[in-house]
Amino acid sequence: MKKSILQLFGIFALSASLITSCSSDSGNDTPSSTFVVDANNFTGIIKDGEVILSAGTTYKLTGKLQINDGATLTIPAGTKIEGTGGTASYIAVAQGAKLNVNGTASNPVIMTSGLPTKKAGDWGGLVICGKAPINRVTGGASTAQSEVADLTYGGTIANDNSGSIRYLRIEYAGAAYNSEKEFNGVSLFAVGSGTTFEYVEAYQGADDGFEFFGGTVNTSNLISYGNEDDQFDWTEGWAGTNTNWYGKLAFGKGNRGIEADNFEFGFANTPISNPSITNITLVGPGSAADALIYTENQGLKMRRGTKAIFSNVVLSDWKTGIDIEHDETIAGVGTALKVTNVNYIAVATKTKGKTTLAASADVSAVATELVSATGAGNGVGAPAWSTGWSVGF
Repeated sequence: MKKSILQLFGIFALSASLITSCSSDSGNDTPSSTFVVDANNFTGIIKDGEVILSAGTTYKLTGKLQINDGATLTIPAGTKIEGTGGTASYIAVAQGAKLNVNGTASNPVIMTSGLPTKKAGDWGGLVICGKAPINRVTGGASTAQSEVADLTYGGTIANDNSGSIRYLRIEYAGAAYNSEKEFNGVSLFAVGSGTTFEYVEAYQGADDGFEFFGGTVNTSNLISYGNEDDQFDWTEGWAGTNTNWYGKLAFGKGNRGIEADNFEFGFANTPISNPSITNITLVGPGSAADALIYTENQGLKMRRGTKAIFSNVVLSDWKTGIDIEHDETIAGVGTALKVTNVNYIAVATKTKGKTTLAASADVSAVATELVSATGAGNGVGAPAWSTGWSVGF
């Protein structure tokens, strides 16, 4: 009898263990989404739960795909998303939503053109909106509507989390409608420091590669290659910590390596744009490039009150290496705005300054030189960390 009871207890224990195991493995902790995925017509609004795409599958992005507050889109390594609807096809992450891109160095996630002959502007790009501070109203408590997707961004949550994005390549995206409305390869609107954003390339887009509109997101290992405007751009009080950036213009296209503002309509608005960038290479078109093509031939254009700290920098093939404009920006030269250990290669004018009233200003104190500086890791060459997942080198 005792033996039978023990055997019966053992059966109950085993059954309980199996039930617990099955429950744990079923993924019931994450509610399923009501969104129905169609790989050949990948568009619509993800309103709830988590949508997990299938690894190795190609999805045709035929229109806007929007992820709303409380919902998550997870993209596994090796997945490809092809935009086929022009700038009407783009991916937008709203405040409170999450995008997880789980690429690897050997198997990145690729967002690209789905057209037979691929070119810049074939689709819209990636837009992420968070709740971190912006400075459209001084003090940082404001919100605004994104240039594209018309989504709210901004707020007071500095550590806001919009997901985890690793090993992602974005190709042939972007469009500039006018001076105030543009698709970039990636547009980061008030994205917070709780977001992971690393190993991302913006390749041959029709506007900027990466643009930061306020926020506090930190980044590493970014490549902006052959985009038709600036390779990197920031405004509205962005203040992130960054390492390993590489930017290069394509022949006959592109403007600046970096175009940096505090805020166009309030040079002293707070919080002030104030990122730090360690290990950066910016390669231009050549210092004697055709002025009709390259009207903004500058490695770093710092203006409208921005601050920034750079270290270990390679600036190659620019007419002007560091160009600083406006009184509020110049006031920070050598302290809140400085570029330490710069290796200038074929740069005609190393530094240039202009006051708000357009008078020349000596801003040479902004930089210190070091001919052995390696920038993103390998001077003007492809850095080791770009191997396997990037293109263009």
